[in-house]
This record gives sequence, C-alpha cells and structure tokens, in this order.
Amino acid sequence: MAKEIVTYVCNQCGYVTSKLMGRCPSCAAWGSLEERREEKNAKTGEAKVSQEATPLSEIRTDRTIRFKTGMGELDRVLGGGLVEGSLVLIGGDPGIGKSTLMLQISRYLSAGGKKVLYVSGEESLSQIKLRAVRLKTDSPGVSVLAETDTDAIVHRIQQDQPDFAIIDSIQTMYKNEIGSVPGSVAQVREACGAFMNLAKKTGIPIFIVGHVTKDGAIAGPKILEHMVDTVLYFEGNGDHTFRLLRAVKNRFGATNEVAVFEMNDNGLTEVTNPSELFVSRQSASANVPGSVILASVNGTLPVLVEVQALVSRSEFEGRTRCIVSGMDGNRVSLLCAVLQNRLGINLTSKDVYTSVAGGLRIFEPALDLAALLAVYTAARNIIMPHHTCVFGEIGLAGEVRGVAHAEKRIGEAVKTGLRHIILSKDNQDSAKSFLEDGVEIVCVQNIRQAAEWVAAHKVVL
Repeated sequence: MAKEIVTYVCNQCGYVTSKLMGRCPSCAAWGSLEERREEKNAKTGEAKVSQEATPLSEIRTDRTIRFKTGMGELDRVLGGGLVEGSLVLIGGDPGIGKSTLMLQISRYLSAGGKKVLYVSGEESLSQIKLRAVRLKTDSPGVSVLAETDTDAIVHRIQQDQPDFAIIDSIQTMYKNEIGSVPGSVAQVREACGAFMNLAKKTGIPIFIVGHVTKDGAIAGPKILEHMVDTVLYFEGNGDHTFRLLRAVKNRFGATNEVAVFEMNDNGLTEVTNPSELFVSRQSASANVPGSVILASVNGTLPVLVEVQALVSRSEFEGRTRCIVSGMDGNRVSLLCAVLQNRLGINLTSKDVYTSVAGGLRIFEPALDLAALLAVYTAARNIIMPHHTCVFGEIGLAGEVRGVAHAEKRIGEAVKTGLRHIILSKDNQDSAKSFLEDGVEIVCVQNIRQAAEWVAAHKVVL
C-alpha cells in the first residue's frame, strides 16, 4: 500500500530534512526549504541481481564520439565538440543570449545533415519562428515543439530519434506524478533526471537551458549541476556587446575554459582573437593615467584585457568609496591597503574606481599587479609605458608572486605586439625563450620595484 512521504528540500544545496526550518542546516540559506511529497510503496521480494562489473582495462571506447557544433569557440569550451549521450546545462541572465545561441547551433547542425529537435516551454511556435527569421536561423532541418510535459517530450524524442535535442528551459518542465508546481526543486530534479537517463540510453546529446537566481547561480537544487555532464555559464553585461561562455564543469574537457562572443543584430559572432580586439580599443585611453594591460588566462585561452582605475577626492570626508566593475571588490580594497602601507600612496581621503574594460569579469590572482598599478598610476597621475603588459599575484607584504601559465601569457602579449612585460621573479624561467625576440622582461620581487620601473619609464606628453 502506498504511503505519502513529506520531506523538505533546500533549493540551494539539495539538503533533505523531515521537518520545516527557516534556515538550512547545511548551507545556512534562509527560506530555501521547499516541501516535497512522494508516495512510497512497500518493497517485497528479494533484490534483483545487478549486471556483472567489467574491468576498466577491458572497456572499449569509440574515439569518434564527438561531433562539431559548427561554432569553433563553443567546441573548444566543450573540450573538442559535443559528446554522444552528454547532457549539457547552460545558464545565464535573462536576455544574455542563451536561446539565441541554441538557435544558431541548431542551424549549423542541421546544415551539416543533423536532425535537431528544439523544445520550448516558454515561447509559442510563432514566437520561435519570428526570432529564427530575425537571426537568419530558419532551417528545414530543425523541428520545433512547444511542450512542458516531461514525459511527453521524452516520448517524442524516443519516437523521432533526433541527432540533437534542446530543452528551453528546464524550469518550465513538469511531471504529472509530482504534486509541486513547475520550477520547484522536485520538478526540476525529476525532469533533469528524465533527460539524463534519455541521453545515456539513446546517445542523443541534449542541451538544457537553465534560469539563474539574482546571485547568478543556476536556479533550482545544486544537485542539478551534479547530475549533468557539463555546466556552461553565459556571462556579460547587457550594456556591452561582449559575452563570455565559461565552462565551470566539464567531464569531457577542461574547466574554466572561456569563449568570447559579440552580440549583434544577426545574433552571436565568435571572437577568435579577443586579445587583438581589446588591446586595439585600449589605444584611445593609452595616454591617460590609470590604464594597464593585463595578460590573463581563462581556462586555456590567453586574453589581453585593459584594467582601468580612477582616483578622485571624496565628496564626503571620512566616507571614501571603492567601486569595482569586473573584479572582486574585496580584493581591490586589499590592494589599495597594500599600496598605501607599502608605497605610502595616500588613499584615505580618495574614492577609488576600478573596472575591466569591455564588460569582462576576471577573478584570477594574476589580476592583482595590473589592478594595483592601475590605481598607482591614477593616484600619481602618470601614464603607463606604451606596449607594456603585466601579471602577478600580490601578497600583504607587497611581494609579487608567480602565477600559472606564464609562458602562455607572455606569448600572447608578444604576438599582439607588446614589447615590455612586468612579471614576478618567480616566473623568470618562463620568459627566457622570449628574450631573443627583442622583448624586455622586467622581473620584480615586490610592488616597489614595479612602481619604480613604471615611474622611470612613464610616458611624457
């Protein structure tokens, strides 16, 4: 006889408890526990014998299980292309371009002879048609289904056997046997589980689009990200044209891999050389204090970006501000304290503004030296030497520490035409091979040495 079981599940971390509490004991989130009702049948009989285990050395794999999506940058983020039977979750802010990217992928796949099924739970067929015409992605090889019933979608995919399926979005899907509303913890988890089982059994790659919360995390239980094979985040600012697609989890490739896209009237365009694009735009502010070029690495992609800073007198005595865009605000405050205590730069009555140009967001430790020198040159009103890029982590004692992928960073800077590289002495071995190219490598042990070199080579207008 069936018995109804009532549990409460945290929509942030997936913690399960039998009683309702205001605060989750696991992740300390307030008001995150949601009710879940299930019917449990009494089990009878002996347990079934599972299949025999296979030695790992005897398992054979097909090396041709990947296929291209038609967008080279997306393929690189995925680890070389889509893997058969994979479940990929893509999240991002509303209007960032998730559905646009899915339609463009559908067009490229159908042009290559693939059969694509696009399932939408948020738009009608006519609305999808209008967007496809505007983006010039109207293709006869793409079938569209407006449905929110998970079981009906699974049945349609099994019947049609497409080469590729898209679910937009997972928060709109529901299962009839679950009593909660679509978007709840139970519905999202069960729908994701159904599509995961379908992908593994049929070998059909499935993309599922997910909403994000106000904090930028994918809405729903955290177990959603654990269930899928790959998690992609679409990052960017609606006021800028650039979008970053970042892999935060990938069972078939590197994590933190990044691709850069530019949004225009015809959809998303791949930016194959983002360094050249960002550095060329830096020329307008090259003769202004507070502009520094950073050699960053996102995943395996080296990118040169501009870090800007502005230091001005505070309007309110004793209440200074540190406003940050594209980087960690707490880290910038720490760097300002190091700059003030180790170099004697007075910032106590100043407002500090820092930004990563182009709407990008960078949080790696190598950003420290660029952000500090940007604030330093802005406070001293001096101009950074032309054709110079920097990277390095800074400690509280003012020391400049080495960072990973130094050779890759220097190579990207040299390829783009930069001739002066400021880095930590810990990374000097990685720079030896570039000395023959006429590149000046400035190895520093602390921020004082870096500041003295900048002041000695400052641009005089």
